[in-house]
Amino acid sequence: MPFVAALPLLSGGCIAKTMVDVVTLPVKAGAQAADWATTSQDESDRNYGRKMREKEAREGKELRKLCKKHPEDERCRGSANNGFRADPGGNRYN
Repeated sequence: MPFVAALPLLSGGCIAKTMVDVVTLPVKAGAQAADWATTSQDESDRNYGRKMREKEAREGKELRKLCKKHPEDERCRGSANNGFRADPGGNRYN
């Protein structure tokens, strides 16, 4: 019996805090799972930018390959807009 009486002192003196932690643990775990399952706007923008840069690099490489084999192709002429830039689905550059 003396051990049970001394238990609150040995455990830091705050059983109520421990009970609150135990009760709120599932809520915190659920919030963390929701955070992992969703994508922030910043992360989404970063992923989109990476995807576009990879697409531009791939298209540029393909165009350089094409121009090496077929320099007479109209896409290989020295215009400023010769396809080295990915089409963003709209005219965002001008």
